[in-house]
Amino acid sequence: MGVNQSHQATRTAQAIINLALLGGHIGKPGTGANSITGQCNAMGSRLFSNTTSLLGGHDFECADDRAKIADILEIDPVRIPDQRSLAYDQILEGIDEGKIKALWVIATNPAHSWIAQHRCRGLFEKLDFLVVQDMYTDTHTARLANLILPAAAWGEKEGTFINSERRIGVVRKVSPPPGQALTDFNIVRFLATAWGCGEMFHRWISPEAVFRILRQCSKGQPCDITGIDGYDQIEASGGIQWPLSVNSTPAHERRLFSDGRFFTPDQRARFVFDKPRPLPEPVDSGYPLQLLTGRGSSAQWHTETRTSRSQILKKLHPRVLLLEMNPADAQKLSLRSGDSVSVASRRGQLIAVLRVSTTMRKGEIFLPMHDQRVNQLTHWSVDPHSRQPAYKACAVRVAEVPKQG
Repeated sequence: MGVNQSHQATRTAQAIINLALLGGHIGKPGTGANSITGQCNAMGSRLFSNTTSLLGGHDFECADDRAKIADILEIDPVRIPDQRSLAYDQILEGIDEGKIKALWVIATNPAHSWIAQHRCRGLFEKLDFLVVQDMYTDTHTARLANLILPAAAWGEKEGTFINSERRIGVVRKVSPPPGQALTDFNIVRFLATAWGCGEMFHRWISPEAVFRILRQCSKGQPCDITGIDGYDQIEASGGIQWPLSVNSTPAHERRLFSDGRFFTPDQRARFVFDKPRPLPEPVDSGYPLQLLTGRGSSAQWHTETRTSRSQILKKLHPRVLLLEMNPADAQKLSLRSGDSVSVASRRGQLIAVLRVSTTMRKGEIFLPMHDQRVNQLTHWSVDPHSRQPAYKACAVRVAEVPKQG
């Protein structure tokens, strides 16, 4: 995620791919350029969500793609937008401009995790109505909500995931949702009915029924899964990699691009690059250090919505917020490990405990993203292609907190 969460993330990732391609390291065992993303269904959401691309990797702007998907879904093509939806930062900017009056947040906690946290929370307060659909009612975002829709956890519903090796796996329900909680699938279906468009989803009777619809949407695409019959076949196979078309022969492991053919019109790979872009907020005399944020420990996860509730995991990660700094920078500031220090950016300030570390480069410091205070500091900037927020980096200053007494 250190590559992905920056102001030029897409082009950095593509530069890595370019190097692998140049050296002939694509499609070979034990090599290549693969992003290990933070979420278990990151690939699934890219291929089969309806956000940046139309279902199954189709294009909202392509009339033929819209007609194909409309025919499969049995809906009027005019119901499908002719442009992709807004990215996270564009949604928030829309709130600021008064264009978006209500927001429905599902299974995420942006009041904690979004860059320039104070501004983000201020934007939520400008909404007329905020809906949060989550397992927990006490996240930072849920506390701001006008309505909370209690959602089931992973073991309380069924569905599929796609992991980093393109393998589709099935999750089976092992326990009913507690109390008033419902699966995300049922919440969306019930709201569709309440809004008067339930007939558009008359075939969406179960997660597996939707899988079969998505299977049709994938026909002829790089992610073609028309050869997968259903959940039982996936489970019996120990997971199935895409692509698997109707005429393909199933195999436990299949590698893409080993034949040197790529998903382009002439099947040849492309080098993609831009000129490097400068940091949105470079260091200066007032803020001479560059702050990086990232994962703190293996016992912590994102905004700690779940991991902070585990007494075992709480024993395994630091009990204080640790700031890591290069020895040369610490010496320059007359600081030592264990000192309490203030970290300030142009947007906020926090107190942390210093840990001098040779793993840090001179001029850079590190804070774990899990602490609710860290994103008070980060800078509001995004990658122009992916719209990924730039958690790396922003300009800060560090000073010792005077000892009491």
